[in-house]
Amino acid sequence: MSEKRFASAKDLKVGKYVLIEDMPCKVVSMDKSKPGKHGSAKLRIVAVNIFTGQKKNLLTNTGSDVEVPIIERKNAQVLSVSGNSAQIMDPQSYETIDIAIPEELQGQINAGDEVEVMEAMGKRVILRKR
Repeated sequence: MSEKRFASAKDLKVGKYVLIEDMPCKVVSMDKSKPGKHGSAKLRIVAVNIFTGQKKNLLTNTGSDVEVPIIERKNAQVLSVSGNSAQIMDPQSYETIDIAIPEELQGQINAGDEVEVMEAMGKRVILRKR
């Protein structure tokens, strides 16, 4: 299965996902400029990396294609917690994964809990405790 697909830049909306520098990012704002004398309208996209929280900018023509990551959301069972990382298990495939616990969830996740995990571009992040 492919990790990304293409979509038209004009179809992007705030809250959707886009690839900027091969990193999956969530769009937080968009600004469209009018077409000029020698060119087409431009679209300025500000997005936040879903894994690091780093802000990224993308400037493109409204008619051009942009890469969009394929994102999967899954539930997982927490097997154990050690410091700032947890070992989780996918209940469908029984695959176990070591994953970092986000700062805002540290101290809240315990063994036996169920968490929601987002996967994109071969990386995973815990979104929330269920």
